[in-house]
Amino acid sequence: MADAAALPSEALTPPGGGPGAGPGPGRAEGAEGLFVVLGAGLAAASHPLLYVKLLVQVGHEPLPPTIGRNVLGKKVLYLPGFFTYARHIVKVDGKRGLFRGLTPRLISSTLSTVTRGNVKKFRAQLLKAFPLEDMEHVSNKDDMKTSLRKVVKETSHEMMMQCVSRVVSHPLHAYVSVLLVISMRCMVQFIGREVKYSGVFSAIVRIFKEEGILGFFVGVVPHIVGDVIFLWCCNLLAHFINTYAVDDNFSQASVIRSYTKFVMGIAMSMLTYPFLLVGDLMAVNNCGLRAGLPPYAPVFTSWIHCWRYLSAQGQLFRGSSLVFRRAPMQAACFPID
Repeated sequence: MADAAALPSEALTPPGGGPGAGPGPGRAEGAEGLFVVLGAGLAAASHPLLYVKLLVQVGHEPLPPTIGRNVLGKKVLYLPGFFTYARHIVKVDGKRGLFRGLTPRLISSTLSTVTRGNVKKFRAQLLKAFPLEDMEHVSNKDDMKTSLRKVVKETSHEMMMQCVSRVVSHPLHAYVSVLLVISMRCMVQFIGREVKYSGVFSAIVRIFKEEGILGFFVGVVPHIVGDVIFLWCCNLLAHFINTYAVDDNFSQASVIRSYTKFVMGIAMSMLTYPFLLVGDLMAVNNCGLRAGLPPYAPVFTSWIHCWRYLSAQGQLFRGSSLVFRRAPMQAACFPID
């Protein structure tokens, strides 16, 4: 399901960067192999961070909050940060415990890298068949109505490219989704000390028997909805900034415009974080593990039900930060003086 966020990852690629800027077709296979190795290495190195993040997302807080002060000097309750949480995991499971669920994630990382390479090749062919050059480009000389019409047309074209590419590459995306669901369930077993998901193939069989085919795609809908909202908001905001906020007479105007979408992508990824949170929670909800069952967590009938529950609790951004984590209002209501 992390690959369901393919739209944000592409929009977050800075100008001139990314795997798509390879030297030529003669080195394509070697470059792809290099990116597979680098992707796997990055996945392994970042796994403890994502592990802690997932446990925080599902609401597991094994350590009590500590008293600290905010920027105004007022006493507040802070929940343990990443390093404190990681030390707790090491204390319980040892250093290897930080890499619980890594195997299916490494496999999914490899498939995801291959999938993105195939998608980029296919999109290049689509762009030849439906080139952007045939469309009207936005100019700062356009009036508001005309420029908005053009950017909507360009964004619709981009979304069509993404949708067609995703349909063609759906089998690989399906495998990635399955493996990430398994990886997340392996990680949240830490909460209840379960061993229900102990191997990749046995986990696939178990999910199919207990939940059917749809069990492999739980949580994918909010990810896709978040991606579409991300794409439209990022493009529209970048358009209005480039067209109406950046003056052509400014010497660095072209440089600023080239990075506007990149910066907007970072901002919009933060604002669309609740969709990522809801998708991850749905992947572990009601799967037979303590982390997804009452009384630890309610059983959600749909991702909208999950969204409403988190919204009512004021927890839609739970896990978005692993450094300065304020305790929720329920805990903060106790006197700390």
